[in-house]
Amino acid sequence: MGKPFDAGITRFFEENAPDDMRALVAGAKKGKILNPDYPYTKRMDREDYEEAIAALQIELVKFLAWVKETGQRVAIVFEGRDAAGKGGTIKRFRENLTPRSARVVALSKPSDREAASWYFQRYIAHLPAKGEIVFFDRSWYNRGVVEHVFEFCTPEQREAWFEQVAPFEKLLTDDGVSLTKIWLNVGRATQLKRFLDREGDPLKQWKLSWIDVEGLNRWDAYSAAIGETLERTNAPCPWTVVRSDDKRRARLNAIRAVLSQYDYAGRYDAALGEIDGKIAGGTDLWHA
Repeated sequence: MGKPFDAGITRFFEENAPDDMRALVAGAKKGKILNPDYPYTKRMDREDYEEAIAALQIELVKFLAWVKETGQRVAIVFEGRDAAGKGGTIKRFRENLTPRSARVVALSKPSDREAASWYFQRYIAHLPAKGEIVFFDRSWYNRGVVEHVFEFCTPEQREAWFEQVAPFEKLLTDDGVSLTKIWLNVGRATQLKRFLDREGDPLKQWKLSWIDVEGLNRWDAYSAAIGETLERTNAPCPWTVVRSDDKRRARLNAIRAVLSQYDYAGRYDAALGEIDGKIAGGTDLWHA
């Protein structure tokens, strides 16, 4: 089985990647963090991770039981760089939760009718009812970043979106929806290494798209769009930024960041653990 998109990821690595990034990827060793700005040099120990994630899975089960019992409406938005680990993080949230009450929304390209409607309209039908948790694997924030970087929307459309997103989210929270927004960030070399791994694995090639290939050449444009979006949409619902060069630390701290907001029945703080402020926090982590 050949490599998708004419081996575009490999071609970028060989021909267009900055020399320092190519050296980091070429010298990658198992368990070593490629991002020199990441606060840890090695991936979290597997045994420590498995012990912590097992405890958090129990807390998540308690959390969902409380959501159902009390009729909470919980929406968790996952955004981030391509290959930052959104899908894997969501999987760790959901793997022991009933899909009838904890579901994922991952919308594809809008239909002609959806594209001709109010931008937020197609997301409204997927919002949680009482007793539900909904995980948005990408969301209405596509307009702030991806659509802007690839010119799928006009500057005027994006500016209108900026003016509407805060009132839209305030409407949700005023009506009782509990909204959490998580931005998963990843270093450039780490992203490229993950893309190369996907390109070479027939079981993971489906995760790649032409946007991933082309996006490698638009890192700076993405960075500018991300920074502006995080800054302009941090209220009324603040972002939690999670540094995800180490997927294990990212998953643990994303779960902790969500659960720590709720005083759910049976919450056990020793199992919940403490959020690592070097890994998860406010938008200052993006600027760092």
